[in-house]
Amino acid sequence: MSEEGTFRCGFVSVVGRPNAGKSLLVNALVAEKVSIVTSAPQTTRNRILGVVNRPQAQLVLVDTPGIHKPLSRMNQQMMQFVRQALQERDLVLFLVDASVDFGKGDEFAVELLRQYRVKALLALNKIDLIRKTRLLPLMDRYAKLYDFEEIIPLSALTGEGLEDLMEAVISRLPVSAPLFPPDIYTDQPERFLAAEMIREKVILHTREELPYATAVRIEDLEEAEQLTRIRATIVVEKNSQKPIVIGAEGSRIKQIGIEARRDLERLFPPHVFLDLHVRVEPQWRNKAAAVAALDYRGDANQQ
Repeated sequence: MSEEGTFRCGFVSVVGRPNAGKSLLVNALVAEKVSIVTSAPQTTRNRILGVVNRPQAQLVLVDTPGIHKPLSRMNQQMMQFVRQALQERDLVLFLVDASVDFGKGDEFAVELLRQYRVKALLALNKIDLIRKTRLLPLMDRYAKLYDFEEIIPLSALTGEGLEDLMEAVISRLPVSAPLFPPDIYTDQPERFLAAEMIREKVILHTREELPYATAVRIEDLEEAEQLTRIRATIVVEKNSQKPIVIGAEGSRIKQIGIEARRDLERLFPPHVFLDLHVRVEPQWRNKAAAVAALDYRGDANQQ
């Protein structure tokens, strides 16, 4: 342990454009699967805490939805989560996909930082996908746009640069006692984790056809020593989407269930019985109650 009075702890909001790699980075730093990860944009719909414990520090990472211009009620709530994360933090980690060209969406994201005048580190992610000669011009461009504390190239996938990032973050956190016990790595309730594990498999199997139109609700969860029973509903917006999730003779929903159960059995060992159903709820992304239920800290999910 570090010497008394030198331990550091604080909230670090991880923000950036969709597909910048925020969830992959949080999972890599926490060394646990805190957030689901897919190649579909806007996979993260909530603000999710991941706790990193080091001998000299505790980082409370806040994974957020990708910064975008909201069109539906759900997207508006997602951006509200981002704004809250920018307000309620000790430090912001602004993550950029270094492998894609700078565009209007990046300008919009930087402007959001300016609005809140945040203390921020810039992390240029996915450097394993680019030539090193691309880095300096990109670093120079962002340095002219915002007064970042430090700019750190890294790869959340390979781990390159992660220790440099940790040192930069820890040195800028306030001296404080830890906020969470050392055996806690997230604040997410088990029902939310279970729903997200199932939703990840739904996205992986339907992302070409249904990239944003699904949600998962845990209807019942009964834990026992040898077997946990979970009944869940996959919600879609249109009648035409239901057979896409189910697949020919139930083949797709069966595969979703097999893969989800493998992940769920790590959360609820030793065995899980998973019962999946599909329900059509037209325009659920624009219904206040349906969108509120996505926030596991809100009243809609208190059970």
